[in-house]
Amino acid sequence: MQKKGFVYIMTCPDKSVLYTGVTSELADRVWKHKNKSYPDSFSAKYNCVILVYFLECGGIVKAITEEKRIKAGNRTQKIALINSVNPEWLDLADNLF
Repeated sequence: MQKKGFVYIMTCPDKSVLYTGVTSELADRVWKHKNKSYPDSFSAKYNCVILVYFLECGGIVKAITEEKRIKAGNRTQKIALINSVNPEWLDLADNLF
């Protein structure tokens, strides 16, 4: 059985930084970001604790491909992607836990 794959975007409270990641366990990964489990990581350093976008891709390989596509885009494209599903930039993690 193939693992699920998710691509996601986290941001900081002032929305000045966007972090794009990939995981097979979205709730666990978001919890780690929010609790700064890896204090030296990019997301901890820039306080990326708000989940503003995620997509289940059907498998980890597809999720990695989608992550690369999103990362290749510019900030304007990432903002448009977030706005297409979460125009108020609500913390989507509230529905995960």
